[in-house]
Amino acid sequence: MKANQEKKPETSKADLRRFRRNRAEELDAAFLYEAVADSERDAEKASIFRELAETERAHAEIWRKKLEDAGAPIPRNAPSLKARLLARLARRGGARAVAPILRAVESGADAAYAGQADARALGLDRQEKSHAKVFATLSASGGKASIASVESWHRGSRGGSLRAAVFGANDGLVSNFSLIMGVAGAAPGQGVILLAGTAGMLAGAFSMAAGEYVSVRSQRELFEHEIRKERDELESSPDEERKELELIYRAKGIPREQAAQLAASIIENPDSALDTLAREELGLDPSDLGSPWVAASSSFFAFVAGAVIPLLPFFFLQGLHGVAASAALSALALFTVGALIAVFTGKGALYGGVRMALIGGDVALVTHTLGRLIGVSLG
Repeated sequence: MKANQEKKPETSKADLRRFRRNRAEELDAAFLYEAVADSERDAEKASIFRELAETERAHAEIWRKKLEDAGAPIPRNAPSLKARLLARLARRGGARAVAPILRAVESGADAAYAGQADARALGLDRQEKSHAKVFATLSASGGKASIASVESWHRGSRGGSLRAAVFGANDGLVSNFSLIMGVAGAAPGQGVILLAGTAGMLAGAFSMAAGEYVSVRSQRELFEHEIRKERDELESSPDEERKELELIYRAKGIPREQAAQLAASIIENPDSALDTLAREELGLDPSDLGSPWVAASSSFFAFVAGAVIPLLPFFFLQGLHGVAASAALSALALFTVGALIAVFTGKGALYGGVRMALIGGDVALVTHTLGRLIGVSLG
């Protein structure tokens, strides 16, 4: 041996443990994908599951080779007890029975490999992330989830804005109705009731607007981060993204050759590729990520629209007349809002309206009673 020949750096015990753990987890994943493939009646889907299993075995081989290069013994690595139990469940219930667990396995592998420099250099973290997306598409066949993913009523900005407006108005109505009835119960006079109701309306509206702004802003930043990551992956590994897109299309029932041609043509145009990947993999419309300012202003005005209803009668009436008019107007508004909410939840409009009127009325009655008791005790 030449004197100047460098010795291989010795592999640490921690790295050896990591190699063995990675290999065992990849073999477990391959075993599970094979079990899911065995239970799948659709031949195309079964072939995709087997391709995923083959990729997991290739990953396991990487870690086996690292152990071999380090001169460490190669464990036999039979499937773990957890993997065998899940495989039995998959063979009986199909992909959907183990979908949440397998998605968690792939997401966990993605996160684990993201913290391992050698795995990142080989692109293993990106491949595990891709597996999670493809498996999610394969296991979500039919049902409410797939319908909700394509109907604008459930996911579109217009349906979402209408839903937010209805619920915002309901919050304003119920909270301010309860507040006004509580204050009116103490019989402090018309001016105090107007002051309390106006303060409650403005405080609630600004609070709702601020909360909605922060929520939508944070969500938008998260979506933008995911789209940037997708753009980086598209630039650094277009072949992997093409393959991922091809598998997703095949999982949706497009024949293999057509899926391959479609994915290849999309990837050729970076802009359309990013748009398609964001829609297919992330479920996002890059042109409609939501405006925090629009959300905040919508929440503000929706809350005010609901909160002003129980307050209006007190501009014209005093005492019991004001209380009675406010209660009647609020009950009518509660019924209307409840009927509208029932449209979103799939319940009957009459049922939803009566239920909301009773709930709001009960809350207002309790606060009014408490207000009377407090007013008597303080008087």
